[in-house]
Amino acid sequence: MTTRLAALLGVAGLCAATVAAACTRATYLGPEGTVITARSMDWSEDTLTDLWAFPRGLDRNGGTGERTLRWRSRYGSLVASAYDAGSADGMNERGLVANLLYLAESDFGEAVDGRPTLSVGAWPQYVLDNFATVAEAVEALRAEPFRIIGFALPNGRKASLHLAISDASGDSAVVEYLGGKLTINHGRDYQVMTNSPVFADQLALTRYWEEVGGMAMLPGTIRAADRFVRASYYTHAVPQTADARQAVASMLGVIRNVSVPYGITTPDKPNIASTLWRTVADQKTLTYYFDNALTPNVVWVRMAELNLAEGQPVRRAGLRELGDVAGSMAGRFQPAQPYEFRITFGPK
Repeated sequence: MTTRLAALLGVAGLCAATVAAACTRATYLGPEGTVITARSMDWSEDTLTDLWAFPRGLDRNGGTGERTLRWRSRYGSLVASAYDAGSADGMNERGLVANLLYLAESDFGEAVDGRPTLSVGAWPQYVLDNFATVAEAVEALRAEPFRIIGFALPNGRKASLHLAISDASGDSAVVEYLGGKLTINHGRDYQVMTNSPVFADQLALTRYWEEVGGMAMLPGTIRAADRFVRASYYTHAVPQTADARQAVASMLGVIRNVSVPYGITTPDKPNIASTLWRTVADQKTLTYYFDNALTPNVVWVRMAELNLAEGQPVRRAGLRELGDVAGSMAGRFQPAQPYEFRITFGPK
């Protein structure tokens, strides 16, 4: 083992004691244009998640006060919210998916240069509202038209996050801010992302495990680095099929494989938290599946069944009130006032 690899393996273990949440994201590239992105949300408390249908033509702001970024949404989207203050996950009507995951090393830098600012909770929504493809999003984000502002979560922890993007063609990008500098890894090969260490180091760890034995040596813990290796292996190992039902089932199996069983807590390792929910986005059929760890059933929304035309109301499907409901959620959306992106918590 090289010195660099030994150091990375040490970092992987150390990170478990320093970060505050754990999530995994994986993208499946199948035949006949089949693209499916799955993610888990692991967190130490209820994120108050609901599903939201946002039509085109909404006037938005980044929730950061006088210097906030403002835009008008070009695309409708279906989103899973967090804390009624941000968009954690979602897909737009062109099949672009954005997943926000924790990264302890994230550092957005200081917003001191006069550029508009954007709450980190609005970051995925800005991408979903404005772009149809990963290439479009990457080109715009590389220009750094705004500065991201983090926030303190209700539990007092800093919202240190990075963003994964995938589109209906199978293209992907991982977007991180490290030491105040923007880093983008862009390409179809970047199918998996977890938490610490930073993405470049996750790739190095995966290469190490591939060299030492593949499936016979897959790491089995719930640490971020081990989940990255398993998700990478199984995403490529599951059958390649254009059958949407089978492909979705395969990716639901992959994301459950890297989930943390509900009720597991590790006070000395705050990034190892129970999986609260999982999503699977079928970017070919534009169907979004939501799997709540506290219910035995999966719900889904076919975007074709939602009217996301400009002028339509914002609508919410309240997951917190559903109990053991299963199946299509399209008929359960009701008009609602959209949540406001914020950088502080407490009374609105």
